[in-house]
Amino acid sequence: MSHSRAVLVTGASRGIGRAVARAFAEHGDRVAVHVRSAVAEGESTVASLPGEGHALVTADLGDATAAAELVARAEAALGRPVTVLVNNAGIATTPALAHPPAETSATEWQAAWEEYLRVNALGTAMVTHAMTRRLIEVGLPGRVVSIGTRGVHRGEPEFPAYAASKAALHSMDASLAVALAPHGIAVATVAPGFVETERVRDRLDSAAGEAIRADSPFGRVGRPEEVASAVLWLASPEAVWTSGATLDLNGASHLRP
Repeated sequence: MSHSRAVLVTGASRGIGRAVARAFAEHGDRVAVHVRSAVAEGESTVASLPGEGHALVTADLGDATAAAELVARAEAALGRPVTVLVNNAGIATTPALAHPPAETSATEWQAAWEEYLRVNALGTAMVTHAMTRRLIEVGLPGRVVSIGTRGVHRGEPEFPAYAASKAALHSMDASLAVALAPHGIAVATVAPGFVETERVRDRLDSAAGEAIRADSPFGRVGRPEEVASAVLWLASPEAVWTSGATLDLNGASHLRP
């Protein structure tokens, strides 16, 4: 693009979020790096970005009010309205958060659903609403790209609440793509499979690692940079006609007709 955009990447302290922030910065955009509490990692991400004018913003997306205020804080930090939002933040799958129905008490089951939906669905919805309402107010086009998951289509038997919370994002994006197109705002979703990040390194190095990599016929898992490249393209002017689409990024580990 001929001029830089203001980009907000939620959950950008490391992993996919950091790779996405770097991809936009390398493209010449000005990036607001969001973290909840990992300030040191967020500062490291900001410091690693090429270019100038990047900023660190904090908010707990589990707090709907804080989530709704995040876009205004990013705009103030970047000095211009946010025209690209990447919804990456959320509670992921870890062994400690597993809640298979046959092994989970009613209390634990309810807690898992409330936590995943509060952060992954409601918090992200509040950020998205604030960003898109602001663009409509000032009359600017924009792009929203949400990081969903392969598990929406394949299922997550150990983490049903996680899959459902991400399915809510997939469905929200499809609805918003229609609702926001008249305002020049395109909305798309990416659905990664297993991606090699700091959070899952122990699992890949364990006895289960071989089976995880064998899930794809390429014999490996995805890389954060591969997800970032797709997100960067979906946020480009050339990709406006993908609005409403979900892009699978799973190395043929799960195929849909």
